[in-house]
Amino acid sequence: MDKLDLLQAEIKKFVDERDWNKFHTPANLAKSISIEANELLECFQWDEKNFNSNDVKDELADVINYCIQMAQVLNLDINKIVLDKLEKTKRKYPIEKCKSKSLKYDKL
Repeated sequence: MDKLDLLQAEIKKFVDERDWNKFHTPANLAKSISIEANELLECFQWDEKNFNSNDVKDELADVINYCIQMAQVLNLDINKIVLDKLEKTKRKYPIEKCKSKSLKYDKL
């Protein structure tokens, strides 16, 4: 069992022990991901150089936690969906066109 599998098992156990699965619909989890992502953004709201790294770690963990739960509820393989998306992104952003550039793929 790799680290991601262990993490997923711990999150599942946590949720199961509290009987929270009934609240974890895809829509509710998507809302929670968005809310937590905004709380992560809030860490940098007024000063993106001087931020509280502990707050960033907590909010980033919340985002990751809800993303893992969303994948579990939808029965998605996290490794597969991330690698599949990375392949699509590689095609959109070939190294020879985008290296050291921050342009959107349709502007390269």
